[in-house]
Amino acid sequence: MTQLFRSLIFVPGNNPRFLEKAKGLQADIVCFDLEDSVPDNEKTNARNLIKSALKSRKSYKSSIFVRTNSPTSGKIPSDLKEVVQKGIDGIVIPKVNNVKEMQKIETVLSKLEKSRKLKPIQLIPSIESAEGVVNTYNIASFGKRVSAVVFGVFDLLNDLGVEYTKEANGATYSRTKIPVDANAAGVAVIDAIWQDLKDSKGFEKDCKLGKSLGYSGKSIIHPDQISVVHKLFHPNKSEILWAEKVCKVYLESTKKGKGATTVDGKMIDEVHFKQAKSLLELVK
Repeated sequence: MTQLFRSLIFVPGNNPRFLEKAKGLQADIVCFDLEDSVPDNEKTNARNLIKSALKSRKSYKSSIFVRTNSPTSGKIPSDLKEVVQKGIDGIVIPKVNNVKEMQKIETVLSKLEKSRKLKPIQLIPSIESAEGVVNTYNIASFGKRVSAVVFGVFDLLNDLGVEYTKEANGATYSRTKIPVDANAAGVAVIDAIWQDLKDSKGFEKDCKLGKSLGYSGKSIIHPDQISVVHKLFHPNKSEILWAEKVCKVYLESTKKGKGATTVDGKMIDEVHFKQAKSLLELVK
């Protein structure tokens, strides 16, 4: 684990103003969206705007991910072709149903990384269907690229034919199962969004429930939700131990005149060092 997963905020990829404002966000992950928040006739524009935003990567304080369209949409190859470049930390894949879909994405991504001389990019599959829930452990165990999984409640409820309520009772089993599978696979797990921005008490209650189920953090849709999520989702013991190890190894490496190094077989550089240092400062 090279970062915190307390907050993942979605930013519409076709909105230049929101992409610019995202530079000041304190979320652990800022996720530029190509999927649900972007109409079909805006997909190309969104890809171009995200490409441009990634060129200003140093201006963003958070890890930068991009949510592609779903595997069944047929748009992922076009999405990846445009956004896989220097500056991107990871890809969120919505509506993942099975490992076969992950394998196809892995093939496309690996070719792009090789041809563009990029280091491996993280993947966060989103579980949003009955099939995906059944296959969560296999999806989360797909490979070293997978750093987390995220729960998508609204499409799951639609798949189950259940009407949405704030308590999302129809998704109770799925919401409980996903963190068990993710933790068994050794990856972080991010809870679903809370849609009612006016119901702050409900949001806080929902965060506490998610944490009690084993979630590492929460997907969010508004900057005002960041502080609440960060207050309630504290770094766990394994994250703290990892951060301590990263700081120690990286500082030893820089004393020898080296930059990037490895910890437990995973590449770390200055970005990871800063994240680890911030985590330890947060804990203190």
